[in-house]
Amino acid sequence: MKAAYLIISFVMLNIALCCGQITHQRFRNIIESKQLSQIELKRNLTQYDFSGLFTQTDNSTVYGFIGNNCNRLRIKIITITKDLSNPDTYNVYGKSMVNNNVNDFHGYIKISGILKLKVTEHGCENDSLYEGYKGEFSIIGNYFLSENAEQKHAGIFKGLFRSDYFIDKNNYIRYDNIEYCSDGYANNQFVGQWISNKTKLIKTCNWGDYRIPKSGDLDIGAGEFSPNEKYLQFGWQSIRDEGTQSSPNLKAAKQIEAAKWWE
Repeated sequence: MKAAYLIISFVMLNIALCCGQITHQRFRNIIESKQLSQIELKRNLTQYDFSGLFTQTDNSTVYGFIGNNCNRLRIKIITITKDLSNPDTYNVYGKSMVNNNVNDFHGYIKISGILKLKVTEHGCENDSLYEGYKGEFSIIGNYFLSENAEQKHAGIFKGLFRSDYFIDKNNYIRYDNIEYCSDGYANNQFVGQWISNKTKLIKTCNWGDYRIPKSGDLDIGAGEFSPNEKYLQFGWQSIRDEGTQSSPNLKAAKQIEAAKWWE
């Protein structure tokens, strides 16, 4: 169910990125949906620490692309901490990789709005974790991540993000994987740009957990992410090989996908 309005939301997000600074009201307009309540909950919910939402997913299923050729981008958030002075801001450290070039980055993500889903889901399995949960919520915000200027091919990532979570019966924040078994399931969706420090070249750059927002014809998978053959040469071959049991490169592909490349 979420897939349809996620697509609509991120079409609007991409348009908004071209228009400069996003105001709070424009955020509300961007994510307007029949599935989302129009009651802003940010003031009531910033008491929670959302940092765990962004390090939940195994990096092998965090997919991203950069540029017109959809070069594979890998992003790893290594540490994320809530700013003690600004409860809507989280300080981030991590690493990026494109074509085996690894860069450090520092920056922040900033929450601009929190809305509750009007219609909640029942989950894919009979899991006690979901029993009596108090609702599903979406966080909307912006991010700014600056790569180490002393490293090769460094630049700045900036844009907008959406992250979904639920509050369990004990009032704990949980990563929203209630619909994990549904086709098109995704979370932590980042839409934006990368800007080269050296040349100021701007490239489209999107990533997310399990699926990539606004990925065009890169993702041809139905139930799960699957790269289009036309882009395999741009860093996606190991994913195709890993998902093909008859591939002679199956073992090597599994090692590539499981590697902790950021260490």
